[in-house]
Amino acid sequence: MSKKIMLRNIERAQRVINENKETVKNGRMRQHYHFMAETGWINDPNGLIYYKGKYHFFYQYNPYYGHWDYMHWGHAVSDDLLHWEYLPVALAPSEIYDDHMRGGCFSGSAIEHDGKLFLMFTGVTNEGRGFEQTQCIAYSEDGVHFEKYEGNPVLTPPKGVPAHQFRDPKVWKHEDTYYMVCGASKEDRAQALLYRSNDMIHWTFFNVLAESRGEWGYMWECPDFYPMGDQYVLMVSPMGAGERTVVYMTGDFDYETGKFDYHYSGEIDWGFDYYAPQSFLAPDGRRLIVAWANCWDWMPFWKDWGPAYKEGWCGSFNIVREVRMTKDGRLQFLPVRELESIRTDQKRQDNLTIGAAEMDWKAGDGVSFEMKFKIDLEKTNADAFLISVRCGGGKRTVCKFDFQHAQMSVDRSESDGWSKGISRSVMNLKGRKELDVHIFSDQSSLEIFTDNYTNNHSNNIFAGNGQNEIKLCACNGETVLFNMEMYGLLECNK
Repeated sequence: MSKKIMLRNIERAQRVINENKETVKNGRMRQHYHFMAETGWINDPNGLIYYKGKYHFFYQYNPYYGHWDYMHWGHAVSDDLLHWEYLPVALAPSEIYDDHMRGGCFSGSAIEHDGKLFLMFTGVTNEGRGFEQTQCIAYSEDGVHFEKYEGNPVLTPPKGVPAHQFRDPKVWKHEDTYYMVCGASKEDRAQALLYRSNDMIHWTFFNVLAESRGEWGYMWECPDFYPMGDQYVLMVSPMGAGERTVVYMTGDFDYETGKFDYHYSGEIDWGFDYYAPQSFLAPDGRRLIVAWANCWDWMPFWKDWGPAYKEGWCGSFNIVREVRMTKDGRLQFLPVRELESIRTDQKRQDNLTIGAAEMDWKAGDGVSFEMKFKIDLEKTNADAFLISVRCGGGKRTVCKFDFQHAQMSVDRSESDGWSKGISRSVMNLKGRKELDVHIFSDQSSLEIFTDNYTNNHSNNIFAGNGQNEIKLCACNGETVLFNMEMYGLLECNK
């Protein structure tokens, strides 16, 4: 009976998607090359995996309207991480452990096991005892149609962990054993709990992989754990850690004890709209990550989720990034090379000197574009360099490189009459001869990478097509740019 309920709920969701997708497709704020759902609301990426010759994206999904509610798992596949084929909804609420309007099938991950595609997800319900979160399993023979395990849930919160603070399982395999890290909170301290299994069904607690002592908040959402060379990386999205949206830690891990000893911690992204990244392996061995390009209402800088809900949708993913590690344990997050395949209208310039007079610049159509350059710090004597993008009608988004105070900032207070706030980060300038900058603009987002892709800002802006001007200027002196590359970026989401 429960299988029939899920199929019925999936069919109902698909009817709504099919009825609305053509209208939603024409929304003015729809992205050109960033991943979106066909209709409704999306948040966390789930179950990212390369399986049977295709990249699979699953995602937290409310197909009915552009607000968070009643979580399903959407599903799409791609050959190139850019052009996506939408598949039927993979999971819908249907059981006592996940069928609640303010709950559902929350975040999780995917893995191949016994030739099948297994999903591990958090079921959320409320049976009068408050919200309860448990870990559950679903599986598929064809990678498209899924069945929930009859013995769900396979894990309930351990002693001392509140029932509503136990979620987001990320599973992997090491040798002959399956491991899973799950976010939790105990005594108002965030934890990443480590479990292991021989069959993906029966799980036992192993150890507290890592935990906050207060510096990283009271709850770690969407933990992810993976190797980079002989080191390991833990990524978490902390609640209660101020403006930090995603933190990573690098260090040593011991499979004998199940304990992670980290030596370095950093930020994946300093912008307002980068949350809940999940990693997976490409077939060529690259470690890739994908995040939700938005934020939650409990964050200190939150205003709202933007005007896209008026068009029947809300949410997209940031561009896919490749993770690399430097010798000192820092991580780099590079836009995947597949993005080069949609470049058009290439322009290059070797050197450019910018003064106080604002200079107009061109890259693509000024809406969907890519721009790369380097700042010559030895020849630059300005206090700061400003690049303003999506300018027009008295509006603009300003990225400022403040050399005097070693700070980078992105100001969207005048971006669109909707957004607000200034994201900030420290610039590492000591002993530097140059600073690299790489910018991706889309219809309603802006992603800026600097300092060899270690210092990055992702911010949503809801600018119209008339805001297509780019302007450059320097403050109190001159800024010298070199190795400039500009591209338009082709539409992927037709």
